[in-house]
Amino acid sequence: MKTLENQADKHELLRRLATIHRESASRWGRMSASQMIAHLKDAFEMSMGLRRVSPVRVPYPRRVLQWTALWVPIPWPHGFPAAPELNQEVSGTPPQEFGADVRDLAALIERFTRRPPDFEWCPHPHFGAMSERGWMRLGYLHTDHHFRQFGA
Repeated sequence: MKTLENQADKHELLRRLATIHRESASRWGRMSASQMIAHLKDAFEMSMGLRRVSPVRVPYPRRVLQWTALWVPIPWPHGFPAAPELNQEVSGTPPQEFGADVRDLAALIERFTRRPPDFEWCPHPHFGAMSERGWMRLGYLHTDHHFRQFGA
């Protein structure tokens, strides 16, 4: 299973990031490529405590939802609602200059994977408290999900 703990998996995502352009078309959803990059930046910042995000009500126990999303090998559904602070149409960070946003996302991925970390892991709005291993898996899956959304 792919994870950001694995340097090859991280480098794969960074290579794919370089193939996304402002004009890249979405295969599903309403986000533009610029909004998707801003969304991923917000998500990495949230995990590292750089962005405050409130817990979201979920229909299942958080641990069950977390385990299913991270470890059951099924594709994630399209259109799963993001927390408002991570939704670029609600209160997520608006995109800025595309090239700078891409560089910022790459830097956040590098910081997220640096060991030892220079931050404390924060609870996820849907999944609650997570281990470093869980965050590494989620970081890969969430980024992969959105890169596939834009054909990368």
